[in-house]
Amino acid sequence: MSHVYDFLLYGANGYTGELIARMSADYGMRPLLAGRNAEALQSMSARLGLDYRVLSLDDSDSLRKALQEVPMVLHAAGPFRHTSERMIRACLDARVHYTDITGEIQVFEKAKSFDAQAREAGIMIMSGVGFDVVPTDCLALFLKQQMPSAIRLQLAFTGTGSRTSRGTATTMAEGAGLPGARRLNGKIVPVPLGQNGMWIDFGLKKRFVMSIPWGDVSTAYTTTGIPDIETYTAVSPKTFKRLKYQHLFNWLLKTSFVRNRMIGRIRSGPAGPSDAERENNKSLVWGAVTDGAGNKCQARLMGPEGYTLTAHASLLIARKIRDGQWKPGYQTPAGCYGQDLVLEIPGVTRELLPS
Repeated sequence: MSHVYDFLLYGANGYTGELIARMSADYGMRPLLAGRNAEALQSMSARLGLDYRVLSLDDSDSLRKALQEVPMVLHAAGPFRHTSERMIRACLDARVHYTDITGEIQVFEKAKSFDAQAREAGIMIMSGVGFDVVPTDCLALFLKQQMPSAIRLQLAFTGTGSRTSRGTATTMAEGAGLPGARRLNGKIVPVPLGQNGMWIDFGLKKRFVMSIPWGDVSTAYTTTGIPDIETYTAVSPKTFKRLKYQHLFNWLLKTSFVRNRMIGRIRSGPAGPSDAERENNKSLVWGAVTDGAGNKCQARLMGPEGYTLTAHASLLIARKIRDGQWKPGYQTPAGCYGQDLVLEIPGVTRELLPS
């Protein structure tokens, strides 16, 4: 069945959604823009020459009609813990491939639970087709193939600058006061946020990192089978020290009053980094695996700024799906497309470090 549009871009008027829409022509892709904000979508449509549909995930009839026009969905409307399941179920009903740009562990785990239904429907479900988690997933598989006997995986990421988008910041605010997570003996377990910290040489700079609940706690296990996984991001050592006392205030951070105040401040700020900020910054990823004898293998990745990388990665994967390169069921980016997928993104380099 041929379609006029290559994919439905839901959340197109968000910061990352608009960036994906702007870059879609570079990949020879024609998205159908979609979301709830009619005014913003109409403005985007006029600027980019792309068609749009005003859709709510609660309007199942309109959603079903829109999905009949496309072979796949690129879901960019977070926080995904609130939005992803409804879109996945709609995609299963319509037999349309599902992708999203989440980095939330619970969303990956929920998406994975639809594996059998996706196979039966003859579609692919792939969460995390952006910075969360394409570069880290590819690095995890690269390291696993360097050391097949690895039993522990550590992944860390940072950037040389740039701000977070409103969507990312809102997701973080909604998680305020909640524990961290890691994988231990194959199981995801709650741990204190910032339980561990260390200095990492990312190549361009050394940064202090602390453990956080990042999507790879879910995805890297699916991709590599490594049973012990920790994920880290760069913070100031002062922030790391302050977090030791956060458990005393978690009850306050979890109140709707405090979260609504945080989200209100986020919404009054800029949508995300400017084009110049994105152009002038890089994303940096480090990974290490260890085997039972204590042998260690490390590698690094450097690429475009995180939101730029997300747009490239999501469009690269969307194009592959359009061209028939996909597997039925729940898939991870590196699990489906291999460790070198990330190297297909302009400006990405990978380096194996001396052991």
